[in-house]
Amino acid sequence: MPIPLIASLLATVLGFLSALHVYWAFGGRAGSEAVIPHVDGRPVFRPTRAMTLVVALWLAGAAFVALVQGAIVAIPASPVLPRIAAVVIGMIFLFRAAGEFRLVGFSKSVRGTTFATLDTWLFSPLCVLVGTGFLLIARG
Repeated sequence: MPIPLIASLLATVLGFLSALHVYWAFGGRAGSEAVIPHVDGRPVFRPTRAMTLVVALWLAGAAFVALVQGAIVAIPASPVLPRIAAVVIGMIFLFRAAGEFRLVGFSKSVRGTTFATLDTWLFSPLCVLVGTGFLLIARG
């Protein structure tokens, strides 16, 4: 698959996820409970508006890195910088997919919740695809 196509797909997915986080930050409720891990029927944390906007900004930044590394957008910087950023972003997504052995990722031990099911079948596989995509575009 050509690098610009992979980069475009990454930017589209990450742009959508960024917009979804902005929606949640400004009061949107659809799907917001399903994306938070729960233990004993209670959410593990309640993200603040600021935290949710930081995640949205991070996702938008990752989308931009994909566009730059895929040669879709040009910036006046060394080509080494977006390549390094793509590798770091790819590794972050792959580590997220692997998990932290309790609440998120394929290694999670808390199961049987809506989040855990979605994490196993959607969130973690998507992180593997996004992480792998970033490593592919980093290779050039």
